[in-house]
Amino acid sequence: MTKLSLVIAPNPIFKQKALDVQQVDDDIRTLCADMLETLYAERGIGIAAPMVGVLKRVIAIDLQEEGIRAPLICINPQITSTSSYTQTHEEASLCFPGIRAEIERPNALELNYLDTDGKPQNLQADDWLATVIQHEMEYLDGRVFLDNLSKLKRDRLIKKMLKDIKHAQACGDPHCGHDHH
Repeated sequence: MTKLSLVIAPNPIFKQKALDVQQVDDDIRTLCADMLETLYAERGIGIAAPMVGVLKRVIAIDLQEEGIRAPLICINPQITSTSSYTQTHEEASLCFPGIRAEIERPNALELNYLDTDGKPQNLQADDWLATVIQHEMEYLDGRVFLDNLSKLKRDRLIKKMLKDIKHAQACGDPHCGHDHH
């Protein structure tokens, strides 16, 4: 398994639709394994193929509840229904470092997808898992979590992220949280 490089926003790939996987083969299984490796290395809970520069309809999720790894890989995922009830969670993204926002989404969904053997699967998800699935699937449709906000709020968060990245680069530490004015 290989850790892949994340695409850091803003980047035009986040406005593009990912393509359906035509065949679940060894190349796709390798992509899935590499996405999981990247997810764990970056300490995330969800990742979509466009986040690592691949326009394929693949997401990998692992909520790692109670510290236990339980990866869920969905190839060509399709939400077939959502609840009318909604929930709001604070969301963030590995590709949008240092910013987060409260996003309202349906609190339950039904999902059809292919597993890494190419077999059709059906999943009913609610609460946090439903939120994470919806968050990752937006990347497959040329959207990101910030697209659920007003333009003003979105622009303010992007500006903050770019400022933070610039300041981190100034000191040479990409994980630095210090303000270098």
